[in-house]
Amino acid sequence: MTQRKPPGMDFESWIDRQIREAQERGEFDGLPSAGKPLPDAGRALEEDWWIKRKVREEEGAAGLPPSLVLRKEAETARARALAARTEDEARAILGEMNARILDALRKPLSGPPLTLMPFDVDEVLRERKEAAGGA
Repeated sequence: MTQRKPPGMDFESWIDRQIREAQERGEFDGLPSAGKPLPDAGRALEEDWWIKRKVREEEGAAGLPPSLVLRKEAETARARALAARTEDEARAILGEMNARILDALRKPLSGPPLTLMPFDVDEVLRERKEAAGGA
């Protein structure tokens, strides 16, 4: 638990003492980045740099609200359906994703509002056929 600064003690001295005592207890030993240079040291950082880095590290999904994760998964499912080897495989991908979208619409997820609607399977299959050169 964090202690209160004793009256009359300089803040810097109090903080230095806490750090020294923690070092003596070994609380800084074995940290994951120990002995490694700081990432982006000396570079100018943009606004919200730490959020953007965390999202990149987590591949855009981990730690995000479920509604945003579902949006990302829907984009991926659509791309997979367009690249599917067979129409049946594309239908299965879209059917599974549509079931998840409908479930999320019935039981709202946390995070930003879900503005996602189920895929029009026939429309996506038409796009798939056109992309493959068929009419």
